[in-house]
Amino acid sequence: MKIMSWNVNGIRACYNKGALFDFLNTEMPDIVGFQETKISEDQLTDELMNPLGYHTVWHSAQKKGYSGVAIFTRKKPISVTMGFGVERFDSEGRVISADFGDFIFFSVYFPNGQSSDERLAYKLDFYRAFFDHCNDLIAQGRSVIIAGDYNTAHTEIDLARPKENQDYSGFLPIEREWMDRVVGMGYVDTFRHFEPGPNHYSWWTFRAGARQRNIGWRIDYLFCDQKFLPQVKDAYILPEVLGSDHCPVGITIAGTPS
Repeated sequence: MKIMSWNVNGIRACYNKGALFDFLNTEMPDIVGFQETKISEDQLTDELMNPLGYHTVWHSAQKKGYSGVAIFTRKKPISVTMGFGVERFDSEGRVISADFGDFIFFSVYFPNGQSSDERLAYKLDFYRAFFDHCNDLIAQGRSVIIAGDYNTAHTEIDLARPKENQDYSGFLPIEREWMDRVVGMGYVDTFRHFEPGPNHYSWWTFRAGARQRNIGWRIDYLFCDQKFLPQVKDAYILPEVLGSDHCPVGITIAGTPS
């Protein structure tokens, strides 16, 4: 079973380029989470809502053209939840989850902390509140897959130029410490479980041919809880898939949703 995640940086732009359906037709994910959809419910077309036999669910920000997440799935989930119960975060359309019985799949667009100290604090508060929510689910015996744009490169091998970026949000010590905490809680970075080496990135600036030169950052992840890890058989990044400044990331798991 193939589970994927992609920050599309505007799903209408990705669709208009032909990249969205090229991706779905080529990769044929069973479940895929999208982030930064930048679309409101009243802007959704039938083709976006019902593509290629997928069930789709959407959670948009109150502010038009901003943030937003979605999940496309071949099998209808048991239930879907918009947000995670904290209004200051849910109003920005950053979290949507689908319950498949064996696991709960999250598509999450973690905040970017670059614009101001206030937004950095908001980002760190989001990490705390969101993982408190996930910890509660795990305490109830549930397993989770948390897919999305985390907006933080965890270690020095997760970006091409760590020394030049250590004072910028996305690679600040306080943000990286939060990633350490996530791992310390028992969540597993599935890609690093299989691939310990450098030069694997999921985001590149549009400037100066960064993508062609692979001057990038790995900020898109699929984490799972430790109990679920034996079900994960492979993890990968698809830098050749164009259509956004991010590329898709994915995992293969055993079995099918119950």
